[in-house]
Amino acid sequence: MGSDMVTEDYELDEKQDVAIITPTESPQEPEAEPTADDYEAIKNRYMPVLPDLEVEAEGYHTWTIENYRSLAKKEHGPIFEGFEEKPPENWYSCVQFVLVLWNKNDPSIFHHHTANHRFNSEEGDWGFTRFAELRRLFASSWEGRNRPMVENDAVNVTAYVRIYKDPTGVLWHNFNNYDSKKETGLVGLKNQGATCYLNSLLQSLYFTNSFRKAVYQIPTQDETNKSNSAWALQRLFHQLQASDQAVSTSELTLSFGWETKHIFEQQDVQELSRILMERMEERMKGTEAENALAKMFVGKMKTYISCINVDYESSRIEDFWDIQLNVSGNKNLDDSFKDYIQVETMDGENKYYAEGFGLQDAKKGVIFESFPQVLHLQLKRFEYDINRDTMMKVNDRYEFPEYFDATPYLSATADRSEPYVYQLHGVLVHSGDFNAGHYYAFIKPHKDGFFYKFDDDRVTRATLKEALEENFGGEYPNLANGNLGMRNPYTRTVSTKRSMSAYMLVYIRQSRADSILTPVPEEATPEHIARQLSEERAELVRRKREREEQHLYLSCAVISDDQFKKYQGFDLALWDPDPNVDYTPDFHRLLRTSTVEELCGKLGEAKGLPSERVRLWVMVNRQNKTFRPDQPLLDRAVTVEEAFNKHSGRDKQFRLWVEFADQVEDQKPIWPETQGHPGGNVPILVFLKYFDVEKQTLLGVGHVYVKKHAKVSEMLPTIAEMMNWPQASMPSLALFEEIKHSMIEPMKPKMTFQQAEIQDGDIICFQKELTEAEAANVRHSGNYANTKEYYDYLLNRVSVRLMPRFPQNTPGETFDLPVSRKLTYDQFAARVAEKLQADPTHIRFLTVNSSTSKPKATVKRGPAQSLHQILNPPYTSYNLNQRSDSLFYEVLEMSLSELEMKKALKVTWVSEGLAKEEAFELLVSRSGNVGDVLLELKRKANLDDSTLSDVRLYCVLSNKIQKEIGNDYPVTSIMDHHSLVAQKLPKEDLEAAEGNRPIYAFHFDKEPSRAHGVPFVFHLNPNETLKDAKIRLSKRTGLKGKQFDNIKFALVSKTPYLKPQYLNDDDVLIEVATPDSLLGLDHVNKARTQSSKGDSIFIR
Repeated sequence: MGSDMVTEDYELDEKQDVAIITPTESPQEPEAEPTADDYEAIKNRYMPVLPDLEVEAEGYHTWTIENYRSLAKKEHGPIFEGFEEKPPENWYSCVQFVLVLWNKNDPSIFHHHTANHRFNSEEGDWGFTRFAELRRLFASSWEGRNRPMVENDAVNVTAYVRIYKDPTGVLWHNFNNYDSKKETGLVGLKNQGATCYLNSLLQSLYFTNSFRKAVYQIPTQDETNKSNSAWALQRLFHQLQASDQAVSTSELTLSFGWETKHIFEQQDVQELSRILMERMEERMKGTEAENALAKMFVGKMKTYISCINVDYESSRIEDFWDIQLNVSGNKNLDDSFKDYIQVETMDGENKYYAEGFGLQDAKKGVIFESFPQVLHLQLKRFEYDINRDTMMKVNDRYEFPEYFDATPYLSATADRSEPYVYQLHGVLVHSGDFNAGHYYAFIKPHKDGFFYKFDDDRVTRATLKEALEENFGGEYPNLANGNLGMRNPYTRTVSTKRSMSAYMLVYIRQSRADSILTPVPEEATPEHIARQLSEERAELVRRKREREEQHLYLSCAVISDDQFKKYQGFDLALWDPDPNVDYTPDFHRLLRTSTVEELCGKLGEAKGLPSERVRLWVMVNRQNKTFRPDQPLLDRAVTVEEAFNKHSGRDKQFRLWVEFADQVEDQKPIWPETQGHPGGNVPILVFLKYFDVEKQTLLGVGHVYVKKHAKVSEMLPTIAEMMNWPQASMPSLALFEEIKHSMIEPMKPKMTFQQAEIQDGDIICFQKELTEAEAANVRHSGNYANTKEYYDYLLNRVSVRLMPRFPQNTPGETFDLPVSRKLTYDQFAARVAEKLQADPTHIRFLTVNSSTSKPKATVKRGPAQSLHQILNPPYTSYNLNQRSDSLFYEVLEMSLSELEMKKALKVTWVSEGLAKEEAFELLVSRSGNVGDVLLELKRKANLDDSTLSDVRLYCVLSNKIQKEIGNDYPVTSIMDHHSLVAQKLPKEDLEAAEGNRPIYAFHFDKEPSRAHGVPFVFHLNPNETLKDAKIRLSKRTGLKGKQFDNIKFALVSKTPYLKPQYLNDDDVLIEVATPDSLLGLDHVNKARTQSSKGDSIFIR
């Protein structure tokens, strides 16, 4: 570090490569300022020792600057510590420093700046870009002191420097070019979008070495596919162990069956952990790792009810994989465990019925019988706030220890032969709030090692304080007066409470730590996993080398009659690479300096022929966008680059057609002379395709040479020979020229090839000629009668994915159907019906929502509507997010014509109180009535006659009953915006005493306009108070315990906007309720709360 003194002209506009740091702000109640020559006081005032850091060395030094105005732009003082040359690459020093500029004659006049910086080989010279304004330094009065700062062209500069020890290796690190592997020996995981929660869990499981070893023992060598989550997890773990770079989790999430939307949604870590454990346990059954996870993670707890006055106890022992502990209301881990095993006394009206003893006072609670070797504690940092009607994060301070004794929470009969003392292994942290935040983890990989922070792709060593105390939550310490708090980078809000806090703790039983954390060598990785990844790494290296050497090579795509004869489509071949078909070109990577002769030799060798019997034709991209052979490469001595530049310079690939000589004379191949006199009768290279009407195929037959002046009909014997058709029974043929994709023209047999404008590389298609009656029969069967029609099908061919709307009810499965987009609805339905072996008139289609992959809307049957119009309707907000390549199908019990005479009704069937509901879609004749609706419900829900007689149907709007509709009520009078609820009346309603009165009841959340759930009819009994009615209401709704106790009951007027009238327990309902009243049950809509969290997480 040098003592460079910089005196810069502030008028210059130079690049700023160091930070701008403002002067330390004075406190609100300033103490007496020390003078600049009181070095200890200045140091203590402006450079206080930073807490939690150990000082390695400190000092200060003063320079007197004379002749300030005559100094050069940059001046260098003596080097008081430094290197002869550039510092070593890994050198660094963590420095806290203060620079003080002061008047040498009056030390009370001074100006200072403070900073902390990590000096290294790249930043050995670092300081302030704006220290003081040069003009002000020479002003006659410095800040009202009546003396200048620079007096008599002289001033003093004092540098105070304190060097700290770096406990983690990353103190004040800017992380430019930071290498986790190099610094810590560990690597992180890449964040795909919002998968930091997954990354923190995976790192925790990876460093639970016994878990990693058990996963490695799952046999996956026969199921190495991307849908196998065990195989993907094995690969991920091996990469974490062997890779030098952060590892991607995309392969693992793909094996889970997650789509893009899932990796951009943060999910519940506890739920993910449990599901992942379940999947791994399933894969471990029947292997040497069977029960390994249960031995590691499963403990036992007992739920009991024990009578106080008699000897009776009801209990059951259950397994647990993790423990959910309350944070709210508890100060630390011990408080949460005491809260968890808290005993509830059941007495008074809440006595327990003990078999053989009747109602008894009892104690109810939970106690632990054993704890697992690896203890996962889920801290309930997120809770539902009933006042805010949303989930909120609990940021209260909550302490957890490095060592934890679980013995006090065991039952009296638990086995205590081995201590239940646990040491902290991992802290999974959430920073932010419920709606936005970030996850990372602190993990101690070795029993006696250090904690490391795993923040996605970055791994750094951490102190014990960073792993524990800084994740307790609660208030920030040492906030200055007037400081409103710290800003959260994820929510952009300011708070005095820490936003980062632990939400999951991993403890390992001390007595089992050696076995749980036993090292897992690379050799423990399944051999096939290590081999696959090694091969993939080698392939990546090869591809990288190819990219680097790409300028030396030229890509050549070569086709022959082999591809042409297998190809069904336009042109001669499919030019895009496709590993699933065998009619794509052979791709060759050739040195640009290699010759055409060498390429011919390579192609001939593959065929077992000498290079002389191989001839290459240059393919050109014609103006009509087709690729056809244009001329042979006669000069075989030129390089492939020269040939490419001459013939195909504008193309990215060198496209060639290869021809093999069949005729040989004196061991020399005989080639047709393609280049003669312009007016001569030279041969023309023509390709032939055959359209088989019966098979509905269009395949290449081969190539032929025809004379320029020969008639088209003279080619027929050659066709017969190539097709192995006897000349005597030669069928009448129709000929067509494939000019381009959308231009297929018939050919006249009496014209010459010159008159037909046939040239090298043209394609002629032929088919057996059909009579008009034969063609009509072919078309009637849904096929194509001539080549032109079939080409039109190829031009408009689309592959549509058909998926059953109800897989459990619909015969068939998901399949892809290639069809023409010109098909009408009925023609398309006929094709689908042929595949399903169903009646085409009974098939209904629905469009697919591209966002959810669920049914969007029913396709209306229109005689003039084409498949293209169905899949690509005019753009409107209604058709937004519709997939253009997929449809759902449904095989109906009736034809679409009959369906048009029916009305679709959605009926919610409530059978057992309100606890069980089932939705049905019913189709009822438009001329029918409610009686017909109930009969259809009986059939769909398998009801018996006695049940049906007790069913009533209600018309519902916005979760409130509008009216009861009787059996004679016409179906056409049921509005489309109304839903229907069918309820079986309870026995008490059917046998209602005289004088009682029915009232419509519904559920709402705070406001009557926010109704939810299934409404119902409740009978009010004479003289019955709300307290008594609650017993019947609890039975009717199926709600009990705290859930029912939290309900507030109110009378709600049918007139909108009137406030609800909340009831007291002693209110007599039949007296306070008017005919205009509804009975409202005010409680939280849990369905809405759950749905707001998005789709539940899953692993397929």
